[in-house]
Amino acid sequence: MRGAVPAASGSVGAQDKQYVLIDLLKAVAAQLIVLHHLAFYGPMADHARVLAPGLFDWLADDARIAVQVFLVIGGFLAAKSLSPLGLPGIDNPLRAIGRRYLKLAPPFIVAILLAVFASQLASVWMTHESISNFPSLLQFGAHMLLLHDVLGYEALSAGAWYVAIDFQLYGTMCLLLWVSGRLPKGRPRQWVVPVLVALTISASLFFFNRDPQWDMWAPYFFASYGLGALAWWASDPHRRPLAVVLLLLLIAMPTQLALAVDFRTRIALAFAVACLLLLFGRKKNTLLTGCTSRAVQPFAKISYAVFLVHFPVCLVINALFTRFAPDAPHFQFVGVVFAWIASLLAGAGFHRWVELPFGRVVTQLGRATKSRELVARAR
Repeated sequence: MRGAVPAASGSVGAQDKQYVLIDLLKAVAAQLIVLHHLAFYGPMADHARVLAPGLFDWLADDARIAVQVFLVIGGFLAAKSLSPLGLPGIDNPLRAIGRRYLKLAPPFIVAILLAVFASQLASVWMTHESISNFPSLLQFGAHMLLLHDVLGYEALSAGAWYVAIDFQLYGTMCLLLWVSGRLPKGRPRQWVVPVLVALTISASLFFFNRDPQWDMWAPYFFASYGLGALAWWASDPHRRPLAVVLLLLLIAMPTQLALAVDFRTRIALAFAVACLLLLFGRKKNTLLTGCTSRAVQPFAKISYAVFLVHFPVCLVINALFTRFAPDAPHFQFVGVVFAWIASLLAGAGFHRWVELPFGRVVTQLGRATKSRELVARAR
């Protein structure tokens, strides 16, 4: 059930409301992802396709590359969080990775339970390849550990692969920062991390990303994620012009050479998004302010929740329209639109009643851990 999904995070946060461009990109790309899955899975789109075959074909095939938007944004925000200045070292990589797991996994597990229930319910009304069998304990456990693809288990929901990849990418960034802090001293510290990330990007571009057998591992996707991280460091307004030029070269040279060797639309899009974030990602005063910000921020905020719940919602609605509605294209097109709107409403509810409560628990745990550390150091 592999397809495009949004980055596993909400909006950039209350303290970062000035990042209107990021919210706009996430809001638009998230809609494309829901529509991609609606066009790719389920009988409704098969019947409605005759009304606009070109549009449905594009949504089913090409719209999936919207995932590159979220990969680049994920790297951009990971760099902001883990190493805002691009300096080497991280105090405790395992703790950072653990916090990321606690942010991703609990809502994901709830969504997987909803997907299992939705598959059982949908199977009453239709037979379709998008319906999963009831999982074994091992299959469900592999999903809980975000190892379902690695261990060879069928995904229980479209896009489940991305949660695992996001976790791997974040962990890879943590390990790169940790390794950079262990390198010998005496070299320009401000270049250790960017160069190390650029080398990992190059390995992804020229080897891993060209072999689909690696698409269950972070190195396959790290080129896009790493470009986002470099874009964050290059967009630092306090960085010297020469340093900015060198960072631009680290972004542009390997990417353009890789595209010349083997052109991939997904990499070209990731490069374009990275350049856009570099130019406008940190801007407080852009053309995208005021009404635009208020319009797109709610959709960006719920993007992860929409990703988690839209597949079971779409699956049940597909089954309902297959069983109880006529096969006429116009009726089935109404079903597609209804599933799209229902996915957004379900995502808003999931964000409020599942994602946010779990997020508050993780935040409280983090504060408690820091308090214990401060007490231990004081002793």
